[in-house]
Amino acid sequence: MRAAIAYPPFESEKGVPLLTQNRQFQWFSRPTYIYPVVPAQMATMLKRAGHEVGWLDGIAFEWSLNEFARQLAEFKPDVVVLETKTPVIKLHWEYIRELKKKKPEVIVVLVGDHVTALPDESFAESPVDYILTGGDYDFLLLNLLAALSSGELDTSRLEGGVYWREGCEIKNSGPFKLNHDLNSIPWIDRELTHWKLYSEKNGNYRETPGTYIMAGRDCWHGKCTFCSWTTLYPSFRTRDPISCVNEIGELIEKYGIREIMDDTGCLPVGSWLSTFCHEMINRGYNKRIRIDCNMRFGHLSYDDYLLMREAGFRLVLFGVESANQPTLDKLNKNLKVEDIISGAHNAARAGLDVHVTIMFGYPWEHEADIENTVALARRLLRKGDAYTLQCTMMIPYPGTPLFKELSKNDLLLTLDWNDYDMRRQVMKSDVPEAYTKEAVRRVYKAFIHPETIIRRLLTTRDLKADLKFYWRGFRSLIGHLTDFKNG
Repeated sequence: MRAAIAYPPFESEKGVPLLTQNRQFQWFSRPTYIYPVVPAQMATMLKRAGHEVGWLDGIAFEWSLNEFARQLAEFKPDVVVLETKTPVIKLHWEYIRELKKKKPEVIVVLVGDHVTALPDESFAESPVDYILTGGDYDFLLLNLLAALSSGELDTSRLEGGVYWREGCEIKNSGPFKLNHDLNSIPWIDRELTHWKLYSEKNGNYRETPGTYIMAGRDCWHGKCTFCSWTTLYPSFRTRDPISCVNEIGELIEKYGIREIMDDTGCLPVGSWLSTFCHEMINRGYNKRIRIDCNMRFGHLSYDDYLLMREAGFRLVLFGVESANQPTLDKLNKNLKVEDIISGAHNAARAGLDVHVTIMFGYPWEHEADIENTVALARRLLRKGDAYTLQCTMMIPYPGTPLFKELSKNDLLLTLDWNDYDMRRQVMKSDVPEAYTKEAVRRVYKAFIHPETIIRRLLTTRDLKADLKFYWRGFRSLIGHLTDFKNG
């Protein structure tokens, strides 16, 4: 079959949608493109199975709607697969309605966390044909196409997690299971998935070209009440660390990659991390590439961070979310405020660039709580214990424990999914939205605090490369200040 992995471009005054494989959706004033590892693995698996695959990321290609439509028509797909998220689900419904009017024979498949949480909704709101729930939708799509090989759906061949329409009735093959072996996935066909589209315009990269891999699915903690990917991956699995190092070797030798982001929700620790680091050092890859990853505070020592630095790690991303212990406990972060302070300091002291994420807008927090978080975030930046940060409005995604709790207690201001894009407050709060947005802007303004600038200049290692990175960061800063302006 001919399968198009498609991302229709959306024309919006809000900016460019940060959609591909993103846990927290935003519209960005300045384009940023995340390499979608799971869809890329899906495309690779389909090609290996003999299917014709079209990679039509109209957002990253920066196509107009007309150009995207032309490219799709030229490919002549039998199947169109759309990865979706809550803030753009209504736009995808509209797109599906228009596509099915023109090409009713085309099979449309939706995947992602929103439709995993609310599969029936999309059948009611659009003429979508299939919904694949859970995070292993690469395996599920391969399974679905095999079940359709005779021209009719052979339901006896379906794995759990597939939803479809049969007349006026919505049927499914039972709950999805995460029993697939990640080591069986072939390495991504980077040419097929146009990796260069995502190799430069990404704020994580200090050196380019860069790309993404995933050592696991998804987070070994997996209990944060706000995280939408816990609906996709309620259990954690990893790839073999030696296989990951082998793949990195290919990325270095074949593609000239200089920086890699591992997009696992939280990189494995313990013996997995030790094996990975020592293998990187033994092969000398640590001198040829830089690695970025997601991590959790409170689980690694200073010596662990030193080993990671020696192994080639540069950037480590941590979720702070709040400086208030009651909020961390309510979010089930399993984290103490003192762990944030000591962990960021130890990682930075070991030579790693620390990136932290901050969120505002919790319904139970007051202005004094917000000020605590603003103060901590600004302090981390000024003292050099955080190199970069991301600050946003809290969004409770459908399917998460936080969404269920807020819905139960009538604390949601709206169920219009267009509003769930971090541009406005969607939860009831005693704190005015304007105050919360200004708190976001004050955190970002710490980047231009004299102490931050002086410390940054004093730690500059490669003048030409670092100044280029700082300029990209400054442009991103202006974009973020625009993203969260009041009014």
